[in-house]
Amino acid sequence: MIREHDSVIVRTVVRALVPFIQLFALYVVFHGHYSPGGGFQGGVILAASYILIALALGRAELDRLVQEGAVLVLGALGVLIFALTGALGPVLGAPLLDYEVLSLPGVHGPEARALGILIIEIGVAIGVAGALTLIFCRLAKAGEGGGAP
Repeated sequence: MIREHDSVIVRTVVRALVPFIQLFALYVVFHGHYSPGGGFQGGVILAASYILIALALGRAELDRLVQEGAVLVLGALGVLIFALTGALGPVLGAPLLDYEVLSLPGVHGPEARALGILIIEIGVAIGVAGALTLIFCRLAKAGEGGGAP
């Protein structure tokens, strides 16, 4: 059973640290196409922040912050964002995952490619964060005697 940690110091540090962890996850996602990192790494860091909440503040706090149904929808939404953005190339007469053909006003060539990659990274991050958080929630529930998910 995952319950609140006994130490006041651990609970206080986690409450103070989690917003910075989540901000770093966003940095990793948005800076990922310029440097190492990206959607997968940012999604894992974001999911790890919620797992840290559960381990330090208890499963009840995680359940208060995260509804399994919403996390499932977010995971699926991330995959949908990735798939639709990737499929825009062939629909517009370009190769798969070629974002240079994105038709946005004032965005052409390399800028369109960078924007497409950023959209892909956001979709991957949402999908990974949703999937990993949902896996943790289901495993924790099964470990508490809640049966197989």
